[in-house]
Amino acid sequence: MAGFKISRDLVAVFCAAALAGALAVAPSQASAQKPYHVIAHWKIGGEGGWDYLQEDPAAHRLYIAHGPRVDVIDTDTGKEAGAIADLHGTHGIALDTDGKYGYISDGGGNAVVVFDRHSLAKLATIPAGTNPDGIIFEPATKTVWAFNGRSKNVTVIDAASRQVVATIALPGKPEFPQVDGKGMVYDNIEDKNEVVRLDAHAKKMTAEWPAGCDSPSGLAFDVPGHRLFPVCDGGKMSVMDSETGKVLANPAIGDGPDAVRWSAKYHLVLTTSGDDGMLSVVDAGAKGYPTIEKLKTERGARTMAYDPDTDRVFTVTAEFGPKPAATAKNPHPRASIVPGSFTIIVIGR
Repeated sequence: MAGFKISRDLVAVFCAAALAGALAVAPSQASAQKPYHVIAHWKIGGEGGWDYLQEDPAAHRLYIAHGPRVDVIDTDTGKEAGAIADLHGTHGIALDTDGKYGYISDGGGNAVVVFDRHSLAKLATIPAGTNPDGIIFEPATKTVWAFNGRSKNVTVIDAASRQVVATIALPGKPEFPQVDGKGMVYDNIEDKNEVVRLDAHAKKMTAEWPAGCDSPSGLAFDVPGHRLFPVCDGGKMSVMDSETGKVLANPAIGDGPDAVRWSAKYHLVLTTSGDDGMLSVVDAGAKGYPTIEKLKTERGARTMAYDPDTDRVFTVTAEFGPKPAATAKNPHPRASIVPGSFTIIVIGR
């Protein structure tokens, strides 16, 4: 019996060692997938610059803030399905959870424009702060939050009455927001290198944390995992605990990012950068948050949307003309955009 006991113990040890070895070398679900690649280019045309993109997977639509209008694209065909036009200078698009209404931050008009998502008709124009930029729908309170870049505050709008119910001061220039669905709102403060948390029920700021990187712009959120992902200058992303504000990691990404998305199915963080024309893919399901892919896109493709149903990324850019000479009033001029060259880049696996 003693000999049998020793043999059985050895078998158990060997099995445990084999299992540990397998776990050590087994790839995560994300890294086991095929890499992303460019699938298509959809030339949309038009004139002017662009800002945020917003996906609507259920309706197979993509909304793009494109100068004085919002382009609406059918993601099955790549064709334009319509537009919300005659605006002043669009930045972002938010969608309600009922599939009925959308909200545009019209920065040039210092307003939020409400539109019908079926007819694309404009329904209301609501005054906001100065240059509303990032915008989001908060489902627990059914409010719309427009983050005003120049007045450094947030305008809170009741979706039912379409009235402003609060204006909350912020510590600096806000960028992209996220919500947890239960009443907490998060936003990057770009010029302070911070992330703030706001309580939608109390309508006040409840936390102010260092972002762990410089000039945070885009922000993604793994709500069940309590992780925020601000993307920053200097080729860095932060991974932050959304409950404590603790910085957990700083994965490497491309230069000049302006948007980032979370893939819940594959535990990936995807971000686009326009300075180097890159899609960076971070595996948030693996130890150390490794950057598992850097896919070359095109210069200027800094903003993005992500369709979780098809696992596709949409980013946009255009052809650029010569850059004007720097002046005292405009020390960092942007290159001119070639009219008619605006294009959507479709990325998948």
